[in-house]
Amino acid sequence: MKKILVIGIGAGNPDHITVQAIKALNRAKVFFILDKGYANDDLLRLRREMCEQYIEGDDYRLVQVRDPAREADPLSYRNGIEQWHEQRAALFEQLIADEVGEDETGGFLVWGDPALYDSTLRILEHVLTRGRQVFDYEVIPGITSVQALAAQHRVALNRIGEPVQITTGRRLARQQGADLDNVVVMLDAQTAFDRFVDQDLHIYWGAYLGTPDEILIAGPLREVCEQIKRTRNAARAAKGWIMDTYLLRRRLE
Repeated sequence: MKKILVIGIGAGNPDHITVQAIKALNRAKVFFILDKGYANDDLLRLRREMCEQYIEGDDYRLVQVRDPAREADPLSYRNGIEQWHEQRAALFEQLIADEVGEDETGGFLVWGDPALYDSTLRILEHVLTRGRQVFDYEVIPGITSVQALAAQHRVALNRIGEPVQITTGRRLARQQGADLDNVVVMLDAQTAFDRFVDQDLHIYWGAYLGTPDEILIAGPLREVCEQIKRTRNAARAAKGWIMDTYLLRRRLE
């Protein structure tokens, strides 16, 4: 039976990759890399470099394909995501059919951890339900940008007796300030944190975590909000893309 490995490769630092992930890299013969179409795509380069660094020998191949563009649905965010996932499922199904032979192993290299804000597992399950391809798959966890953020700012994600919420910028924009005791925010394209500058909050922000281009800013939100927005806009304009994560934390009395 065909085998697919879904390998978490960390937040961008090649040293983040685990021993389990290195062993998994050496089991696969073909790796699928999704090209998002950025002119300067360091994410593609880093994937290739990790393979060259950690795979023994050269009897593997990389298959690079264009990732389907996600079209926004003006009526329903969820419908837009589901349509995008349907396109991805068709692509994954074709890749597995064409590139993975019977009893061979293929791999998807996933930023961070496959279980946190990544669609690969959901899409592979969808491919299986379509019934045209039969395969088994295995998940190898990785270090997330959330962990990298906390490590680089030298903070614990939780305080004594307190929970930690992980959410998206889109949902943060709908929250009330009273709910923001300890919140990690990912996928925030609209800098939703600027809605809360009147709150007594501290922010720990990081972009391109784990990479040579890493940027870190921390401080009272009301003092560093505009600095983060300027820095973020400049970095995105320079590279053509940005991946950032932040922790919002209310100051204890």
